[in-house]
Amino acid sequence: MPQQISTDIPNCHLQFAQEEDIPLILGFIRSLAEYEKMADEVVATEKLLKEKLFGEQQYAEVLLAFYDEEAVGFALFFHSFSTFEGRPGIYLEDLFVKPEFRGKGIGTALLKSLAQLTIERDCARLEWSVLNWNTPAIDFYDSLDAKPLDEWTTYRLTGEALQKLASF
Repeated sequence: MPQQISTDIPNCHLQFAQEEDIPLILGFIRSLAEYEKMADEVVATEKLLKEKLFGEQQYAEVLLAFYDEEAVGFALFFHSFSTFEGRPGIYLEDLFVKPEFRGKGIGTALLKSLAQLTIERDCARLEWSVLNWNTPAIDFYDSLDAKPLDEWTTYRLTGEALQKLASF
């Protein structure tokens, strides 16, 4: 059984995901995509998650949140690297708590645990992105004193554009 990470919330604990949690992780990914109105963009499969999260090369880690033993949220993250700091960072790719469990402090518990992990691993920072329209998330992050980096614009290459550049 995975080690449980206690929280300040009664009946709530966190734990690192194990391979047997893949269906649960994929379910959270799909729920998040539905919330973000991007359900048609999910191409992840259990097979892909097994290979990329628990295979020979592990590209990311997942923290799961449980409330009364029910899985209610997750945080998927990976290490980045700051050349200016000369140290790694943690990048939070996705954070999701089931709607009926929001407002109980579970999202804060996940972020607090990631902040502690960031410090334990001697990382320089904890970063993430949020969709501009997601005001509930923005308000939540603002309440934690997280600061938006308005001077940066995210760029992305995927699909044909990625293939085109790779073969240039």
